Amino acid sequence: MRAAPKFEIFLSAPPGLELVLKAEALERGFKKAKATPGGVVFRGNWQDVWRANLELRGASKVLARIGSFRSTHLAHLDEAARAFDWGKLLRDDVPVKVEASCARSKIYHEGAVVQRISRAIDETLGAPVTPDATLRVMVRIEDDQCTLSLDTSGEPLHRRGFKVAVGKAPMRETLAALFLRQCGYSGSEPVYDPMCGSGTFPIEAAEMALGLNPGRGRSFAFEDLANFDVDAWGEMQSTQTAQNTDLMFYGSDRDAGAIRNSCANAERAAVQAITQFDCHAVSDMQRPAGPPGLVIVNPPYGGRIGDTRQLFALYASLGQTLLERFSGWRVGLITTEDGLARATTLPFDPPGPPVPHGGLKIRLWQSGALGHR
Repeated sequence: MRAAPKFEIFLSAPPGLELVLKAEALERGFKKAKATPGGVVFRGNWQDVWRANLELRGASKVLARIGSFRSTHLAHLDEAARAFDWGKLLRDDVPVKVEASCARSKIYHEGAVVQRISRAIDETLGAPVTPDATLRVMVRIEDDQCTLSLDTSGEPLHRRGFKVAVGKAPMRETLAALFLRQCGYSGSEPVYDPMCGSGTFPIEAAEMALGLNPGRGRSFAFEDLANFDVDAWGEMQSTQTAQNTDLMFYGSDRDAGAIRNSCANAERAAVQAITQFDCHAVSDMQRPAGPPGLVIVNPPYGGRIGDTRQLFALYASLGQTLLERFSGWRVGLITTEDGLARATTLPFDPPGPPVPHGGLKIRLWQSGALGHR
């Protein structure tokens, strides 16, 4: 039986965390994955595309690079687009949306590119092209090289399908997974978030400990492609077996509504048996029984919630409580302000790279195991 042809697959990630996603991709068996600005690339087939969407926790999108050619004028682009075999991948009954970007190229009018590609799909295949379709054909022309890609994910991959209830400034699941990995978390230690919001960090950590696929509860755009094999996809989904764990994953928050949301989200994700959420202030948190683990927290910061000047006392209280009660635990703290991180007086290493989040730049600050006081 002939091996399925391979093509380039691009996994998008927040700038600054490409190497973290590369490590996850290699660990999941996507060979020769390489970090590149804005994500990770590797060569694979369509089953690799399906598996990347199903299994990878840190990827925001999975794009399939389906074609590439040089083009320096619209007439040639039109000719190449009509010669492309759209019917191999697209169905004539599934709407598509065409998006374009141009950089350093003789073709610079993105609207004209969208028009040419849309017309080629419509007239050669008959598929409806609409601006609100969930299946996207993405055209990038850079240095006169035209690359055609399909967004195989559809909705962004942080939408796992379980977190219905959210609070203010929620952390995306994909970003939480990358920060957990950056902290060295592998599913073999407890995790505690003392400002848990909608429970993203404890729930993500619990799923990782159980070995659950992040995409198990949602659908993907690739299911609407002409080459989709529903039986093979069903078999891929059914091969997962959950692991056992004796660990617990904890969250607390002073907002009772946040705790209710966290409990509801954990139940939808089927991790309620190994998660615990409590309502109290940071100063009242207690070290959980059992082995030490990782405290990871995304506290308020000035550009996100409130006035930075009013937050120094909160960070100082967080740091004091952790130093007094969490000996042996490591700490990961995400914030925009170096001064706020230092206000904790925790023994942080130099922070990680800046990562865009909600229009801000955030960094991960990490400590080793806290010592006895």
